[in-house]
Amino acid sequence: MTKEVKKWWEYSSQYYQKECKIPADIHYGPGSPNEKYFKLLGNLKGKKVLEIGCGGAQCGIAMAKQGAEVTGIDISEEQLKFAKRLAEKNKVKINLIQGSFQDLSKMNANSYDLAFSAFAFHYSPDLKKLFKQTNRILKKKGLFVFSLDHPFFRTVDSKTLKLKNSYFKIGKWVETFTDPTKKFVMYDHTVSEIYDNIIESGFAVERIIEPDSRKRYKCDPWYGLWDYTPKLLKMVPPTIIFKCRKAK
Repeated sequence: MTKEVKKWWEYSSQYYQKECKIPADIHYGPGSPNEKYFKLLGNLKGKKVLEIGCGGAQCGIAMAKQGAEVTGIDISEEQLKFAKRLAEKNKVKINLIQGSFQDLSKMNANSYDLAFSAFAFHYSPDLKKLFKQTNRILKKKGLFVFSLDHPFFRTVDSKTLKLKNSYFKIGKWVETFTDPTKKFVMYDHTVSEIYDNIIESGFAVERIIEPDSRKRYKCDPWYGLWDYTPKLLKMVPPTIIFKCRKAK
């Protein structure tokens, strides 16, 4: 991950957490129901879980409440400070590691039952490298569930509802706001690119879910914020979810 991504989250973490008020829950992203609805993870009691790009660790804390042994990794020190406070508030213990999720070399091979990530992998410039490392740390037939920014969502302007970008324009995407020194950086990927990288990294895909964002879900704290306007959510899903299994 780039230094720009880290710089952004150190700068915006406090604002983001205050604005969204994300509950301790296993969520998947804007316009989407939560794990209680999808039931993708199964029984978490006694499972060893790695939350990749954990941010404030709301998902990891919810998993720990269900009896999982959770480790969270995130690039932002500020996000992890928030996560530590939230874990203490919820009276659970999770192991928090600061670092880029592009490098999971410190995690032991074949040691986790579940690798999970909610709406973070669009900050990855190299999905294949990330997926291969995730495969390495999972046990035999380990579960890998993640969500990220839906590749179609950024092609539509939230105000005009007209196409603004080509779906095929992949790679680094930069947006600046009031402070030009702080850049919001993410990486666009096509659905086929994500899928191919999953397969080439030794996983089998069990499900691909595009949540129906035409509905409003009580568990969605992002509804109406930024580009997640009701009108756009009725046209394009902002979130896509993959459920995968370690195949080799």
